[in-house]
Amino acid sequence: MAEVKVPELAESISEGTVAQWLKKPGDVIEKGDYIVELETDKVNVEIISDYAGQLKELLAEEGDTVQVGQAIAIVDEAGAQASPSQPSQAETSAPSAQPESAVPHEATVQQEEKPVSSQRPIASPAARKLAREKGIDLSEVSVADPLGRVRRQDVEAAASAPAQQSVPASKPAPVPAQAASVTSDDRIEVIKMSRRRQTIAKRLVEVQQTAAMLTTFNEVDMTAIMELRNRRKDAFFKQHGVKLGFMSFFTKAVIGALKKYPLLNAEIQGANILKKNFYDIGVAVSTDEGLVVPVVREADRKGFVDIERSIGELAVKARNNKLALSDLQGGTFTITNGGTFGSLLSTPILNAPQVGILGMHKIQTRPVAIDSERMENRPMMYLALSYDHRIVDGKEAVGFLVNVKELLEDPEQLLLEG
Repeated sequence: MAEVKVPELAESISEGTVAQWLKKPGDVIEKGDYIVELETDKVNVEIISDYAGQLKELLAEEGDTVQVGQAIAIVDEAGAQASPSQPSQAETSAPSAQPESAVPHEATVQQEEKPVSSQRPIASPAARKLAREKGIDLSEVSVADPLGRVRRQDVEAAASAPAQQSVPASKPAPVPAQAASVTSDDRIEVIKMSRRRQTIAKRLVEVQQTAAMLTTFNEVDMTAIMELRNRRKDAFFKQHGVKLGFMSFFTKAVIGALKKYPLLNAEIQGANILKKNFYDIGVAVSTDEGLVVPVVREADRKGFVDIERSIGELAVKARNNKLALSDLQGGTFTITNGGTFGSLLSTPILNAPQVGILGMHKIQTRPVAIDSERMENRPMMYLALSYDHRIVDGKEAVGFLVNVKELLEDPEQLLLEG
């Protein structure tokens, strides 16, 4: 017998939650097969088996918290030769000889006539999460996608179907004690927070409790950048294959201001200030699983094309739940864009241990005084800089934000200095 243990995940991650078992007891598995999906603080990871054989026992259930190094399953390495429940006559009745694997054995012991696939259904992370919460088997969900991918709306439709409602879950999820008193009211739905959402909540509260966070505001006239984008976006896309967005301008402006006000690119460690002479810029991305902040490495060494390409690739990986832990670690400053959701003004919360975060907002046409006699309608955006007042003084914070504004309003200067 061999134990499958939780491997080392990352330096800062010591535990995870069993999100979904991909194999069940009795399955014959090969070395390298994915057997369980773990949800960690930052990303979901699929754990492989280092052994071939028959999966005898699961030592943790879905929803359990497991530690790095903890045994979570037992594999009978002798079980790779034949399944105990498999009669030898069934093997000889096959029309042609084929190597033993989980699929032929499962096909002979199942009472159902439908073939059993060795692969789990293709589903979005949001669909898998909802299916776990609702106790729905993804293989039984009807899908509208022509490629067969299960999406959240497919699971919602299956959950609302009368047949689904009439079948009680085999093992209902435990209800927290504080919620037990309200669950009798059918107008209230109790939803267990995912591990990632719990971690987000915990860290945001910790930041507000441990940092002296303050926010300063300004506004930027986006006229020059929008005119430049309109002139160059088609040629830019034709030449480079990526769209010229606003994020590359803001990233470049932030880096220029960080070089002038370096304490906003630092962190506090005990009684020391770690001033960082590199610029790994985090870009907040909203996903179904919560907010994540993948990092554009050495952004100061990248041009507009590479910045736009890096941000686009990271955003796609984030929304497809494909980010690696290395994509999320080590940022020095963060940019978040609430304007994509229509936010006009907000106070972003620091992404610890960073001491600065820039909030972008909706571009809105507003009347602006050009001089004492003239008014013009201009595309304006409010900017918000939240900073840790323990090491960043108000003068530096205001100066940083003014510098960002000046660089954005003069993109030629931004291009030259970048």
